[in-house]
Formats: sequence, C-alpha cells, structure tokens
Amino acid sequence: MMAIFAEQVLTADGWFRDARVVLDAGRIVSVTANVMPEPGDERHAILVPGMSNVHSHAFQRAMAGLTEMPGPGSDNFWSWRDLMYRFALSFDPDQIEAVAAQLYVEMLEAGFTRVGEFHYLHHARDGSHYDDIAEHSARIAAAAGATGIGLTLLPVFYAHSQFGGQPPGEGQRRFINDVSNFARLLEGAQKAVQSLNHSRVGIAPHSLRAATIEEIKELQQLRFDGPIHIHIAEQMKEVEDSIAFSGKRPVDYMLENSDADRRWCFIHATHMTDAETIAMAKRGVVAGLCPITEANLGDGFFQAPLFLAHGGEISVGSDSNVQIGVAAELRQLEYSQRPLHRARNVIASKGRSTGRTLYDEAVAGGGRALMHETGIVVGMPADFVSLKPVFDVGYRGDQVLDAHIFGEGMRVADVWVHGEKVVAEGRHRDRERIGSRFAGVMRALLSV
Repeated sequence: MMAIFAEQVLTADGWFRDARVVLDAGRIVSVTANVMPEPGDERHAILVPGMSNVHSHAFQRAMAGLTEMPGPGSDNFWSWRDLMYRFALSFDPDQIEAVAAQLYVEMLEAGFTRVGEFHYLHHARDGSHYDDIAEHSARIAAAAGATGIGLTLLPVFYAHSQFGGQPPGEGQRRFINDVSNFARLLEGAQKAVQSLNHSRVGIAPHSLRAATIEEIKELQQLRFDGPIHIHIAEQMKEVEDSIAFSGKRPVDYMLENSDADRRWCFIHATHMTDAETIAMAKRGVVAGLCPITEANLGDGFFQAPLFLAHGGEISVGSDSNVQIGVAAELRQLEYSQRPLHRARNVIASKGRSTGRTLYDEAVAGGGRALMHETGIVVGMPADFVSLKPVFDVGYRGDQVLDAHIFGEGMRVADVWVHGEKVVAEGRHRDRERIGSRFAGVMRALLSV
C-alpha cells in the first residue's frame, strides 16, 4: 500500500484540493480531500487521470517526418498510403518490436497510459505466415510489457482491396487473412497478452473496403473479450465508393447492416451527414478521433458539437504517430472546429472550460473504446499522471487543463500504470536502452 498527496486532483466528482490517493495492488482504495499529507506520502502538485490512446499503428512511428516531400502529382491520403505500403514491406519482427517499444515510451512520457493497437502488419515480407501466425502480435505485446503501457490489442482483419470483396493488391500481402486464418491469429494474440496486467484483445475489421459485412458478422462470432474497431468515412473517395457499391454512405451502411453499438468504435468518421452523426451517437458507438493524423493526411473534420449534443462519446488516438501528445491531440481537435464553426470554445460544456471538457470526454470515451476502467475513483486501476507547472503562477481547477492544452503551461512529470511508476520527472525508466535500439533499427530501415 502507498499514498500520494497532491494539491489538486481531478476526480470523477471534480477537482479535489489537498487530497490523498491511497493505492493497493494496483488499484485506488481511497481518495480523500482537504487533508494534510502524512509521513511517507509521495507529494505532487497536480494529479489527473491517464489518457487512453485509442488508435495506433505502431510501425508507422518509423515513418514520422519521412512523407512530407511532394510527389510529381497531387498528394493526398491515397498517395501517402502507397508510400506506407512500401515502408510496411521492409520490417522484420525484431524491428516491429523495437519501433513499438520506442513509440510506447513516447506515449507514456506524454501521459497516455493505455494504447489501442490497431495492428494489421501480420505476415512475412512475402506474405507467407510465420510458424506462429501471431508473431507480430506477440512482438507488440512484448513492447507493451517492456514499457509498462496498458494494452488493448486489436488484431486487424484485412481481406480485400475494395468494396464488394475485390482481391487484395500486392502491396497489401502482409495484411491478408481469411476468417479461418484470422481466428488462429486471434487465438495467438490472446496467448501473447496473457502475462500483461489488465490487457484485452478485441477485433478490428480494417474498413468496409477490406472486409465485407458478411465477414464482419462472422468475425463477431469468434471468442474475444475486447471491443470492435473499424476505420470508416475517413476520405471522400471512400464515401463515393461506398455509394457506388451499396447506394449508402459508409456510416449509414454500417448502422443499417450491423449491430454496431456501445462495444464499437468508429475511427475517423470525418465525412458524415448530420443524420449519420446523430444516428451514430444514439447507437452509442464511440468516435475514435485522430486529429493530428487527420490534419496531416488532409482527411476532414468530425462534427464534434453535433455528436456530443446527442449524447455521443469521443476519444483520441495518434494513428500514424507522426506526433505523440495528449495536449496536442486535444488542442488540434478543438482548433479543427473553430474555423469550421467560426467560433471559439466550440467543445466547451456548461460549467466546464474547453480544456476540462476535452479532457473529461476523452478520458471517459477512451476508456469505453478500449473497454478499460478509467478515472481517479475508488476501485479503479491506478492509472494517472502528475502535471507540473512550467512556472508556479497559481493555476487552479480547470485553468490547469486549459494551460496544459492551450498554453503549454504544464509538463508531464510522472506517470503510473496500474500503480507502477513508469515515468519519473518526464523520463521513462528505460528510455536510453529502448531509444538506442530504436535508433539502430531506423538506421537499418533508412539504408534500404
């Protein structure tokens, strides 16, 4: 048992002043406000819940900063995807693990305490299966275990190149499975995470391009205890192709032809009608938003105010991992809305500032999207972050999160996952070793 005393603590009941948070066996056993610290208490200025990163492609961390040179024609998501496919063909299992470990160090140092790894790079370079079909899933689990980040592993089902079950392309060969092989991969992924604290394994039909609705229904019959995630309505071409195939827009098609509900997370959903946005909210599907990647790829804008107004839940992820930052993702989400609506403080809610609203909504929605308990509440896992003011100017309550997200007035000092401190004074406990291994891998990848 241990206790942490903080001058300010963000709980499910709001801000507590001068609070002791007592932990035992990785969980919170008491939170008491308006008390004095006791001998042996670890002392901090501010404690906030850890954030869930609901959508990550770990291997793409190695591409960060390498796709900004324009090609001979117009650049868009699809030209970027071609570059990504070529990059994906070069990795071996050791490199996958090294890149994922570096990424998870960076996530933890940023204040993410859990990751939803949307993992679709499954097979050998020539597309053949490893002896263990879940070899790469096991490497993702090993990276999570080495760094201490919480993991919801989402092995991806990918079978086709286009709506209507079209054959996959050559560049997709490392991703491809039929339902039978995917069932074996899922079992392997479940074995791979057994040694990790509070891990879950869900499924992720990649998109309506890559999985037919019939296959998605088959996948749901498999045994797994995690959520269901899917890319949807990220690009206008996808919307146009969906209409050409089915007469329906992607979100409309999914809601009409599946049981998508509170167990589901729709990733991106940046191109929806008002009716689709409201229907998605009412079905309880979580929106998995990746504001920095969506901006980087020129995807579009999610209709956040309308979705929230109808009871929808939002979460954030770092997707292509071009930049890792809790505050950065939340700031980009709000800033994407301001020019769209020609207004300020678009996502603020009554009684809470914009920063507080963004943080609260993303913590709650992220927990549900990854099927993990969140919040500084008795009984919850001890996943939280201490923030330290850059200058001690006396920020109080919601000002803390506004300064953190919009003013860079806070830095992440310490991070706990299931009661274990994995980041101290902004540095991960194994940063040097993991970073050195990552640097070697990057030199090898860039020399090819």
